[in-house]
Amino acid sequence: MERQDVPLDFPMGSKFPPILLYFHPSMQRLAEQIVITIDKERERKTSCVDESDGAQRMYRQVQLKGSIEWKRFKDGWPNIMIENVQEIAGRDVIFLASFHSADTILFEQLSLMYAFPRYLVRSFRVILPFFPTATMERVDKEGQVVTAKTLAQMLSMIPLAARGPTQLVIFDIHALQERFYFTNQVIPRLLSAMPLLQTKLKEFQQHKNISIAFPDDGAYKRFDSLLPEWKTIVCNKVRNGDKRIVTIRDGDARDRDCIIVDDLVQTGGTLLECAKVLKSAGAKSISVFVTHAVFPEQSWRRFTTGNCEIDLAHFWITDSIPHAVEIAKNKPFELISLSDSISECLFGYDLLSDTQ
Repeated sequence: MERQDVPLDFPMGSKFPPILLYFHPSMQRLAEQIVITIDKERERKTSCVDESDGAQRMYRQVQLKGSIEWKRFKDGWPNIMIENVQEIAGRDVIFLASFHSADTILFEQLSLMYAFPRYLVRSFRVILPFFPTATMERVDKEGQVVTAKTLAQMLSMIPLAARGPTQLVIFDIHALQERFYFTNQVIPRLLSAMPLLQTKLKEFQQHKNISIAFPDDGAYKRFDSLLPEWKTIVCNKVRNGDKRIVTIRDGDARDRDCIIVDDLVQTGGTLLECAKVLKSAGAKSISVFVTHAVFPEQSWRRFTTGNCEIDLAHFWITDSIPHAVEIAKNKPFELISLSDSISECLFGYDLLSDTQ
């Protein structure tokens, strides 16, 4: 190993070099933000004393690594090279992934994930903010294929690292029971972006007038316990052919600043119908928060200011999917980065020097 590639200012008294953070090119922006956030928080946390035991915690650095060549052969298949691969032997490695497309983007990243442990990494963590097949998690009628389980099984084939199974970090997976689709070869760590929404809502002076509106019972069961400070409105969704009929089942929208909350948005039909119902019920203002802004075929355009049937005060999305950054340049969309949540997750255990 050439030591000049390893920063020498890691915590005093720690025998561990920085954790290496690799990333898919589509996630470079988020990867850079994660490192910046960790550097700031690490400096603050290291200077503090833990009140529980009076000890001073020591945290490891995270080093951004862009040394992967993502090329294609003439026939379109991936041609991937991890440069200076000998350096990762015995090191703790994180890979920030994005399965935002069903083409070779998924295949090339799976190929890389399978390769890292075989190069003798000490531990391996994959951060996959968006699990794309999560909405196809059950069979409603015979003949349907549960692609959520298929993708989980593909990820479960990642080889063991020297310290054991790969840890797989996912945000707001559609159904929590999907954790059982993974085998014991990987450890899913299912996180939520709802704390980011909590922070955002507390910035508003009129937060006492806020009601959280769930577009269906599934969203209510999934997120109500994560947003305990605000009154709730639960809508009921019934599909009639291609139409969605949305009604308010519980709660009162009159004179309330309503925030529609869900894990993801596709074409946005359900969110739009929910917004209409809330407006008809007397809502003072309507905003939306979704973790995953899928928006196939640029369907986000129907929500832009001037094009939407309902004026939205805010439409908050995260950068779990790369194109969210471009979408957020258009009002009323606003980007809330996952970098804080990812950093907090890593500080909770992964970066502690005395747990390694």
